[in-house]
Amino acid sequence: MTVLVTGGAGYIGSHMVWELLDAGERVVVVDNLSKGFDWAVAPEALLVKGDIADTDLVGGLIREHAVDAVIHFAGSIVVPESVADPLAYYRNNTCKTRTLIETAVQAQVRNFIFSSTAAVYGGAGIEPVEENARLEPESPYGRSKLMSEWMLRDAADAHDLRYTALRYFNVAGADPNGRTGQSTPGATHLIKVACETALGKRPFMQVFGTDYQTADGTCVRDYIHVSDLVRAHRLALQRLRAGGDSIVANCGYGHGYSVFEVIEAVRRVHGGDFDVRNGPRRPGDAASVVANSDLARHELGWMPQRDDLDLIVADALAWERRLQTMNSARG
Repeated sequence: MTVLVTGGAGYIGSHMVWELLDAGERVVVVDNLSKGFDWAVAPEALLVKGDIADTDLVGGLIREHAVDAVIHFAGSIVVPESVADPLAYYRNNTCKTRTLIETAVQAQVRNFIFSSTAAVYGGAGIEPVEENARLEPESPYGRSKLMSEWMLRDAADAHDLRYTALRYFNVAGADPNGRTGQSTPGATHLIKVACETALGKRPFMQVFGTDYQTADGTCVRDYIHVSDLVRAHRLALQRLRAGGDSIVANCGYGHGYSVFEVIEAVRRVHGGDFDVRNGPRRPGDAASVVANSDLARHELGWMPQRDDLDLIVADALAWERRLQTMNSARG
């Protein structure tokens, strides 16, 4: 059996590939390399450059490599960008996911794991947020992911397909073994941005909004280490292969940190200060979103191992330093 990982050259996808290989799985990656990097893919995996909406390519790979499961990461993820260009997000996240699901169904793939998001909740207002909370995404990004969840549900009702949709909260950190990490230039992830600023890769960083109804006026998020997140995917795969039914589950730690708290953690772990400037809110940002992950813990047997903000920051900083060395070596 082989696992097809879409977007496997990207941040979370590349960690997923290592997690699967470490568990003895065979892995095929499809990535158009628009945001990902070929060097981020573990050499033991087969990397195929292509589009997930290319039915001939994806269907052929499924049949050739006896793929029994798809783990789908490929997509666009920047909330403000989705507000500025919503149609691109509906094309890339929703339309192409529909095509990928259809290809999987036609090729008789029974197991599908989908990378969803806490953005489907919008400003839920009740925390920690449970999976049955009101679904009112506040951005095209969140809506594009929710539509994909609906398509998966309907496809599973109509075909021999079971799925797990994991709603991520804020993913951060890097592989503790230094094999991969968040490498996208101009990334918008807070911890990534703060670490880059601390190391002098950015002259300053900006805080988007200090007037939210939170303790210090900045947005509060539930930060989950990427290694814990991909472990949840592997456990979801085991559960589906064992005959588990379709579920939607949150992936977070159940407690949040404000933007200012994260910045202070980076200063503390880095051991130095850096330039932080306050600015206006960004469109589409909710004040606070924190997960209730009881379902994932119960159904998947998921036990987070790196639930510590300073540890997350330390892994992220270590990767940024490694990335500096790698980029210098490439010239």
